[in-house]
Amino acid sequence: MSAVDERTRCDRTELVAAYIFGTLAPSEAAAFEAHVDECHACTQELEWLSPLADSLHAWPTDLLRPSASLQGRLAHRIAADTGAHPALPAGRDWKEPEWEEVSPGISCKILATDTERDRVTMLVRLLPGVSYPPHIHAGIEELHLLDGELWIADRLLHPGDYHYANAGATDRRVYSETGCTCVLMTSPSDVLL
Repeated sequence: MSAVDERTRCDRTELVAAYIFGTLAPSEAAAFEAHVDECHACTQELEWLSPLADSLHAWPTDLLRPSASLQGRLAHRIAADTGAHPALPAGRDWKEPEWEEVSPGISCKILATDTERDRVTMLVRLLPGVSYPPHIHAGIEELHLLDGELWIADRLLHPGDYHYANAGATDRRVYSETGCTCVLMTSPSDVLL
């Protein structure tokens, strides 16, 4: 449930998500923008959902977002069923980062960098049978496993598992028998042993 109070709810707040994700036709988007300028409930909903939507836009399309061809096919099918024109999503200016092989069998895709806090958020892929080098954490590390299995010391992580390590902690064994992909938020200043 959103932050909009039920007493001030507007029947157009359902359009906020469609507007944020660019699925409204240009004429509908323009009309909605004019409406938001005068509607407190829709303005609240927009302020509440925008940070969440912005964080989703940063995720790579191969993990969360359907392909452009699927979006187009769905838009045409809905249009055929409703008799309306296809409402194709607007193009995004965001360019997906490329995978970079940082070591044999280990690839990273940088999603965000915060130099002030010495933090980086990235996707990391390990090929089957690959170990990540032992290291000491320069800051807090958070890891969310998306697919495959990953050993960290004597703990076996499965998809959906979360791992947390404090600054100064040492990871001596990080290994994947199956190969894996994870979201990793850590310091780029970790010390390799």
